Parts: sequence; C-alpha cells; structure tokens
Amino acid sequence: MVFSSSLFVLFFLPVFLLTYSLMPKKARNYVLLAFSLIFYAWGAPRFIFVLIATTIVNFYLVAEMDKRKSKTLMICSVILNLGLLFVFKYFNFFIDTTDSLMHLFGGTMPKIMRIALPIGISFFVFQSITYTIDVWRGTHQRLKRLSDYVIYIIAFPQMIAGPIVRFGTIADELIERNDSFDNKLIGFYKFSIGLAKKVLIANAMAQEANLVFEADFQTLNAASAWMGMIAYTFQIYFDFSGYSDMAIGLGQMMGFHYPENFKNPYISTSITDFWKRWHISLSSFIKDYLYIPLGGNRVKTKHRLYFNLGLCFLLSGLWHGAAWNFIFWGAFHGLFLILDRVFLLKLLNRLWRPISILITFIIVMFGWLIFVIEDIGQLTTYFLHLFDFSQNTETLIKPIFFPMLIPAVIFSILPYWNFGQKIQNFFFCRENYKTWQHIILFVCFILLFVISTSHIIASDFNPFIYFRF
Repeated sequence: MVFSSSLFVLFFLPVFLLTYSLMPKKARNYVLLAFSLIFYAWGAPRFIFVLIATTIVNFYLVAEMDKRKSKTLMICSVILNLGLLFVFKYFNFFIDTTDSLMHLFGGTMPKIMRIALPIGISFFVFQSITYTIDVWRGTHQRLKRLSDYVIYIIAFPQMIAGPIVRFGTIADELIERNDSFDNKLIGFYKFSIGLAKKVLIANAMAQEANLVFEADFQTLNAASAWMGMIAYTFQIYFDFSGYSDMAIGLGQMMGFHYPENFKNPYISTSITDFWKRWHISLSSFIKDYLYIPLGGNRVKTKHRLYFNLGLCFLLSGLWHGAAWNFIFWGAFHGLFLILDRVFLLKLLNRLWRPISILITFIIVMFGWLIFVIEDIGQLTTYFLHLFDFSQNTETLIKPIFFPMLIPAVIFSILPYWNFGQKIQNFFFCRENYKTWQHIILFVCFILLFVISTSHIIASDFNPFIYFRF
C-alpha cells in the first residue's frame, strides 16, 4: 500500500483519522500501532513477524545496554541491525558477485535460495541504529514502554520511504504530543502538496522517462536521450520529495514533527550544496553516525579527508540498492565532493550563480543515469547517444511532454528568487495561520486533493521509485 493509491486515500486514511480522533489521547498510540501493523502487513505479510521480532529484541537489548552502560551490548545492537540489512538486502548481491567471480576463473557455485527484500528495511534499520546510538550517547533517555518504541520504528507515515527520523527528534512526542486542530490542518496541506507532486508531476515525468529507458538504446537519437534523462531527473525528485511531504504531513496530523527531507536541490550551486538539500535525513545521518566518527574534517591529512568522503558516499550509494550501479553512483558523487574540496568549489563560487546551478544540475543529471541504468554496457551506450547527433530515428518523447515539463521546472527553481522563497515559506514553514488564511488554504487544498485523487482513480500508472529501498 502506498500513499498515492486509491486504497490508502479513500479507505485506509479516512478510517484511521476517524478512529484516531475519536479515541482518548491515552489510547491513540495503540490506534497508531494497530494501523501501522495493518499497513505494513498489507504490503509485506511475510515479513511483519520478522520486523516485530527484531524490534522487540533491539528494545530489550538497548534497555540492558543502558542499565549496564555496556559498550559491548551497544555494538551487538548495531551489528544485529546491520546484519539484518545485509541478509535481506545485500545477500543476493553478495552471492551474485561471488558467482560471477567464480565463473570468471572457471569455477561454479552451488545454487542458493534467493531472499526477498522487505519493504522499507533501510529506513527501519537506520532508525533502529539511531535509537541505539542516541541512547548510548545520552542524547535522550531510552523509552520505557515497548509499544512506544515499536511506534517509533514502524509508524506508517515514515516506515517505507522515510524521512529517516532520529530518535531524539520525536522522542518526547512519542509519549505526549500536540495533535491540535491547527496541526491537523497544516498536516493536511502538506500531505496534499506531496500527493500532487507525486501524482500530477512525478507520474507524468515517469511516463515519458519510461518511453526512453524501456527502448533500445542503440536506436536513441540525442534529443530522446536528453529528454529521457531530464524526465527522470524531475521524476525522482517529485516522486521522493512528494512522498516525504506526504509523510511529514501525516505525521503532523498526529502531532509528530518529522524533519524536512528536501530543500530545493535543483538550485544547488555545487555537489556539496546538493547534498545539503537532497535527502537531508540520509546525508545528515551519514555525516553524524559515520563521517564524524571517522574523523570528519578534523583529520591530519587531506588524503584521509578524501578517503572519509569517498567511503561515506560509496556506502551511501550501496544504501540505495544492492547493485553495482548504485555503488558507482555513490562513487560519482563522492568524486565530485572531493573535487569540490580540491578546486571545483572555488571555481563555481566565482561564476555567475545561474551558471553554477546549471553546471551542478547537469552533473546531477548524469549521476541519475548511473542510478537508473543497472547494466554498465547499456549505461555506456546511453551516454554515447547523448552526444550522437547522427541518429535520424524518431524522437520518442511526445509533444505533450513539454507543457508537463514547465510546472516541474517552475516548482524546482521558484525558490531561487526571493518571492519564490517567501511563497515556499508560507506553505512549508508556517506553523500557524490566521482564521481567514486557513479558510482560503483549506478550500484550495481540498480542490488540489480532489484533483489528485481523481487522477489516481482515473489512471493505473503509479510507479514509486523509492519503494524498494
């Protein structure tokens, strides 16, 4: 079940909100827990018991760690979670890679049963680790009730696609939170914006991107190759940021304040700037739980600094998926982060800002090709066809693509200007509105919600890129 489905929007969400609102405050956590278990079991019934079992084990492991102040138990908790991630997400990749190497040297490997990937496991594991580390560091006291911890891990708004919510961020809200009428309305506004981004923009971009990426790359002309890359660039942004907005909005309806996950990444002036704006919850997690413990910027040599950056982004790429193209994608971004430190950042800062943004945007687009095309041979072919202007084949992109591209570009770059930033702040950063503002906003967002829902009902095309992560 995904948020942008008629099942969720027309049945699950209304029933949940009605039940949640009618219950006394003391019972609302249990309502959220029950619906979260139903939500997850609906999409992955085989894994719900694995999820519950590991969550219970980790809760009591951290409780014992906290009582004894035991570093050994802290390490055991981290290993438990990373081990779970390896088994379910990377075991098949490890077996396939080993099998390929053995074939290269004339050997064979016995067939091993493949392991299915539970939805949302990367987010589940990272949140479990933040609980362990935050309690160990004394950032926040551990939770006393198992049910509160289970809610932190599997609350349905952020369970399958983030943002990655650190324990310290919402620890107090797990016990007591303000789910006022204002919060419910503001949460609804954010959810509606996210739903529209996903359904009206991302899905439109996806249809055009699929025309190109499902075609024979050998026959692509340069125009089709460039338009496919551009379509996917906007698809992945509005798909993922839209889902994050929906999660943040749903959380706020219940009184949770999940962290913002995107901050206009396509107006970045460098790759360093891009990673301060893209998937912020992941980049900040890697920074605080891996990069800084490795020494961060406070290292004796530049070589060690570059090693830290490279390693962190290799692992960031691997986090996104168990395939070599994700590792190459992480290495690609890691390389440009290192180049930023060496000379590129100084160069880009001297240029006119729109030029720096354009250069960064092109680098990011090339990176998305590595991200989306798993076969390295196919990737090479695609890159070559970006600059092959000799092909006379028909352009795959339909003329209707260009009118659909306009709102994607506008909403991506609008905050570049001060008036655009003010508009964004009004809709995303306000925590209180006057009554007349609420009336106008409510009418507007009801219309947006109805339009988006109608589009969901009318179309059976509803891909979700980050669902498998």
